[in-house]
Amino acid sequence: MTDENDKKHFFACKEGDLSDNEMLKIDLPDRPPVVVYKVGGKFFATDNTCTHGEASLAEGEVDDDFIIECPFHGGTFDIRTGEAIDFPCVLPLKSYPVTVESGGVYINLEEGKTPA
Repeated sequence: MTDENDKKHFFACKEGDLSDNEMLKIDLPDRPPVVVYKVGGKFFATDNTCTHGEASLAEGEVDDDFIIECPFHGGTFDIRTGEAIDFPCVLPLKSYPVTVESGGVYINLEEGKTPA
């Protein structure tokens, strides 16, 4: 059993809390927020703040193509990798490994990666 605040196994939500193409902003006690997405029955997580502006990606839209559109200027990112896809976004987001165990969705906050 792990502590709910364990950064390698951080509890984000219950598996049933999100439907496909939904997302949830997760406020963290000691770092900027992340967002958890559910697309195609799978879960993904990235930093919540757009790299182009101070917009919350949790207020954007995510579709079946695994692309999150920023609500600020319409730039997009691939939620699987954090890669910036469409202008004006050019800097990638950090993405995090996600696991689903016993109905819980967990983020490994220590293993976040930013594409080169």
